[in-house]
Amino acid sequence: MKKMIKGKNDVPIAVDDVGTGQPIIFLHGWPLNQQMFEYQYNYFLAKGYRIIGIDLRGFGNSDLAIEDYGYDTFAEDVKAVIEELEIKDSILVGFSMGGAIASRYMAQYDGFGVNKLVLIGAAAPLFTQRPDYPYGMKKEEVDELIEQAKTDRPKMIQDFGKKLFNKHATTPYKNWVASLAWKATSYGTILSAIALRDEDLRADLPKITVPTLICHGEKDEICPYEFAEEMAKLIPHNVVVAFEKSGHGIFHDEPEKLNETMLRFIQK
Repeated sequence: MKKMIKGKNDVPIAVDDVGTGQPIIFLHGWPLNQQMFEYQYNYFLAKGYRIIGIDLRGFGNSDLAIEDYGYDTFAEDVKAVIEELEIKDSILVGFSMGGAIASRYMAQYDGFGVNKLVLIGAAAPLFTQRPDYPYGMKKEEVDELIEQAKTDRPKMIQDFGKKLFNKHATTPYKNWVASLAWKATSYGTILSAIALRDEDLRADLPKITVPTLICHGEKDEICPYEFAEEMAKLIPHNVVVAFEKSGHGIFHDEPEKLNETMLRFIQK
């Protein structure tokens, strides 16, 4: 069932809510939408789980807001969805920027409604390099992405898509992924890229108290594998699973391993 739920400042947030079992909440990455998880949806629906897919503000079918797109705002939107749907004992899953937002949510709201966390290729603790953090993209490189989004978004989407996968993706599959990015608003894409560039989750991760599964591709060119190692140092109760054949888009490169790994963790 498709629903529109009011997030921060009453911005309508699009939510897909299907199934009746234990809830699994999915937060997508930049610049996609919740449809990127369709192979996870198919798998977990067949296992009897309730699937809740959220389109972040400015992405997918959610409304564009001419307001802050920082992680605090995204986390407040997630809180509104969880409260409106009266969700309890859920598993929160975040990919890339969605993993960063999930981490902020867990720290900010003490994991309200969530009893397990899954981070897939998460853009955490930081997406960009700092003097004391040598991993990830340089801020100047993200600035180039932002400028490209302002002047030639088709090329930006195409170039970014080339870095997503390690395993060969068919042309139809790449076109499908690009179509998800096209559904995003240009404005939301730009402002959330600024959040990716500037946000710092190093103070948030130690506040995550639930069991956490960290899935990360060893060949990730967007969020390098060192991100997983740094997250493991900061999150109190975690297990790291390396995906040796995967780039950033684990959901494409090793979908069976991802689904089975998540299921074992959820059922544990």
